[in-house]
Amino acid sequence: MNDGTQAALAPGLSGKSMRKVVAGSFAGALLEWYDFFIFGTAAGLIFAPLFFPQSDPLVGTIASFATFGVGFLARPLGGIVFGHYGDRVGRKVTLIWTLIIVGTSTFLVGVLPTYETAGVWAPIALVILRLIQGFGLGGEYGGAALMTIESAPEARRGFLGSLPQTAASVGIMLATGIFALCSWLLTPEQFMNWGWRIPFLLSALMLMVGMYIRLHTEETPDFQRARETRKNTPADSPEKSSLPIIELFRRHPRNILLALGARLAETVSSNTINTFGIVYISTQLAMDRQIPLTGMLIASTIGIVSCPIIGWLSDRWGQRRLYMAGAAFSMLFAFPFFQLLETREIWIIWLAMILGYNFGPTMMFAVQPTLFTRMFGTRVRYTGLSFAYQFSAILGGMTPLIASSLLILGGGKPWYVAAYLAVISAISFFCVRLINRDDPVRQRPPVTD
Repeated sequence: MNDGTQAALAPGLSGKSMRKVVAGSFAGALLEWYDFFIFGTAAGLIFAPLFFPQSDPLVGTIASFATFGVGFLARPLGGIVFGHYGDRVGRKVTLIWTLIIVGTSTFLVGVLPTYETAGVWAPIALVILRLIQGFGLGGEYGGAALMTIESAPEARRGFLGSLPQTAASVGIMLATGIFALCSWLLTPEQFMNWGWRIPFLLSALMLMVGMYIRLHTEETPDFQRARETRKNTPADSPEKSSLPIIELFRRHPRNILLALGARLAETVSSNTINTFGIVYISTQLAMDRQIPLTGMLIASTIGIVSCPIIGWLSDRWGQRRLYMAGAAFSMLFAFPFFQLLETREIWIIWLAMILGYNFGPTMMFAVQPTLFTRMFGTRVRYTGLSFAYQFSAILGGMTPLIASSLLILGGGKPWYVAAYLAVISAISFFCVRLINRDDPVRQRPPVTD
């Protein structure tokens, strides 16, 4: 392993090639986040009566959130499998397969029969498709991030790495916007009978566009250099024969733990504000579901602008510093967020969602891939990012289920949920403090092997 000088001097792609890479990463990330948020929104609003109709409404909501969360159990396996092939075969070909798996499984949810038609087989099929979707999603994040960051000039990796992250806000905007539009244009009966399928079926269009773009992108310069180095490594070298997951834990055990802890605040805060927040406002506060959907639509629209701005700032101030700011905000805003929701004033609810989303998870998410990329060597980087992201995502995926249970435990009051968010955010804050402490403004160049 060298000192990173090679990576620091590598100019990366430029011009047309760089734009293709960014577009390809963005398209795949958009499909990932669109699929993620339409499933989460559907789990909160409609899956309970459609797939668990014999349950008490609150129990049905918990059951549908459990279906949402079960996909996160498959994501670590997908992260390990696709991380292995991404580090050995290449980022590009691996991402083509993840895109096919995610897009196809999401589309098939839109053609599933409901409990009324298929009985118990309906929720079973829903869980199976969610597991397949989670498996594909497990390999998507790490590869999409690396395609851009490893192709970018070192001095611009924070900004360019944040552009595919903007797809999360676009995904929320599209998911909530399409649900809100369908809910507005259709009668409640039409929406529950067939209108809920529209957002899932539209994923086929994103799949086709994403496939076209990804087929026309180049492999990353970092991986090409690592592949050449690997070819010149003696055949009997332990580094050549060991699996990426084994080499990852052998070389970077401390960074794996820190990345896992750092990631928690982003995933838990995002799912608390978006998925659980929408359900809390529409069910517990008994307000029209259009109110939280519109609030998240506004928040995510602002996020499209704020995410690249945060990435741009991180090239000047450092990813670590901005990540800590986002974790601190999520910790301090946990209780005020629910206090603002409790006012039942529409504009205050919207303000809470805008502030909570853009200064919390978006602040962390924008700089997350660049920060994490610097922590792992090129030969195990796909595996490292995927492992840290997907194993921590289990807790994020279970957050709506955990929050709903804490709400019951608190007698319908959200303060246990707020405490849960605050504690998780504090853990992430202190994990990030231990990352690259020696140079917080212009962090070390990415580690190479």
